[in-house]
Parts: sequence; C-alpha cells; structure tokens
Amino acid sequence: MIEIAQRELIYLWYYFSIQFDQIVWYWVLGMALGSLVSVFGKEKIHDLFVKMRNTKMGAFGVVPASLLGIASPLCMYGTIPIAASFAEKGMAEDWIAAFCMSSILLNPQLLFYSAALGVPALAIRFVSCFLCGALAGLCVRVFFKNKPFFTFTKFERTASHDTDPNPMLRFLKNFGRNVKATGLYFLVGVVLSALFQRYVPPDAFGRLFGGNRGFGVLMAATVGVPLYVCGGGTIPLLQQWLASGMTMGSAASFMITGPATKITNLGALKIVLGIKHFAFYLFFIIAFALLSGLAIDYVFRIT
Repeated sequence: MIEIAQRELIYLWYYFSIQFDQIVWYWVLGMALGSLVSVFGKEKIHDLFVKMRNTKMGAFGVVPASLLGIASPLCMYGTIPIAASFAEKGMAEDWIAAFCMSSILLNPQLLFYSAALGVPALAIRFVSCFLCGALAGLCVRVFFKNKPFFTFTKFERTASHDTDPNPMLRFLKNFGRNVKATGLYFLVGVVLSALFQRYVPPDAFGRLFGGNRGFGVLMAATVGVPLYVCGGGTIPLLQQWLASGMTMGSAASFMITGPATKITNLGALKIVLGIKHFAFYLFFIIAFALLSGLAIDYVFRIT
C-alpha cells in the first residue's frame, strides 16, 4: 500500500509540475498587468466613462461602456460603488449595466490568464464577454425604460488601497495583494487539474462535453454555477478540459456563467438589484451562456 501511495504521489507531482510550468507565467504576468492598470490606469478608465455622459451616443453607448468595463481592474465589490458614483453623476442606467456586466465577466488580469488557453479561447472569451455586457445594457434600455433598475443606496464607496506616494511601492503592494487574493485558488486549480489528468479517463470526459455538443454546453453552463470560485483557479481546469474533449462552446458557457454566478458576486448584485431584477439577471446570464455556446459549436463551429 505504501508503494502504491508513493507511486500515485509521483504521478500527481508529475502532472502538477507540468501544468504549473505551463501556466504559472501567465498567472504572474496577468497579476502584473492587473496591478499596472489598477495603479496607473484605473482612474483614467473611470474618468473616461464619466466623460461619455455628455455625448449623444444613445443606445450605442453600451459599446464603449462594455469595453471600459472589461478594462476596469476592479472586483465586484469595487465595481458597484464606482457604478453608484456614475449613477450619482447622471449616467444612463443602460450604460452602467453594460459596464457592470462586462466588468463582472472579465478584467485585464483574467484576460491575460486566458491566453494560456490558446488564441481561439482567448478571442472567444473577450468577444463573448463584450457582447454580454453590451446586450445587458440594451436589455435594461428596452425592458426597463423610465424605470429604475439599480438601487445603490446600500453601497458605499470603499477607500482605495493604492495610496502610497511612491508609484513603484503602490504597484508592488497592489501586486502583493493580488498574489494573496488569487495564489491559493491558482494552486488549488493546478492540483485539481493534476487529479483530473490522473483519474478521469479522457474518453469519458470527451463523451460528456464533446460527444453531444448541445448537452455539453448545458452541462458546462450548469457546472459553472457552483464550481467557479476564482478566475485564476479555473484556467488550469479549462486547459485540461479542452485538451480532453470539451468543445469551445462548452468552455465559453462555463466562462460566462462561472464569474457571473460566483457566490460573492451574486451577494453584491442581490443588494443593488432586488428580487425581481436579480431574477431577470440570472435568467439573462444563463440564456446568454447557453445561446452563445450553441452558436460557437453549431453556427461558427470554432474548435
């Protein structure tokens, strides 16, 4: 028994080290990029969004709003207070919805992480998150016209941690907070990937997520709800799942429902949306994830 246990540990370490070496630099560089944007570009991104208020883009404003949401490095509990300040300044709610939706799904750090999945997956993640944000804004504009969609009164803007007068120290402190916040989840993701490689037959996984594409998309969208904890932790899993037969449409569905239904994000959204609008949000995100996954697999046939 001891020899068997030692052999299994050797196998697991082998799979772990291979996966770790493949992805660790994407994680490190992603955190560095996120810290650079947070320390030196965050205020400029938000100021640029505020300046949009005086333009006459109308419904087309959801396009730059969604792009700026992706560029924003804030987490959900940082995005909502910022969105509240936008609302106080008279920003249209459809633009705020587009900004918040895409910010939930993607940020510069996670975008860089996703490069480890390959160019097709990276492009799909960016485009699908952008479209999800823009469509969310249009839905608010159409279905909630002249009706308040957000209630920001219960959220207060938190103080910024990036206050050190030395720019380099601000960057290093921000980078350290990113390591602390994501490091454990990243390692857990690599460990789960190693366990998956060792004990889950690739053929069985391919049949589940690749054999029946429609069912695979549905499964991925469903699995994304309870499984997603941290973006950096899911990249090693997605990398292995794609190698084992998961379709690109299923991966896209997981990458949408995962961050959108992350438990901490849902808690914050429930506060600012209320029961009815929160239910609308859940219906929208699940429907978008399923339809986009099916489109990628059956219409565009991206592999």
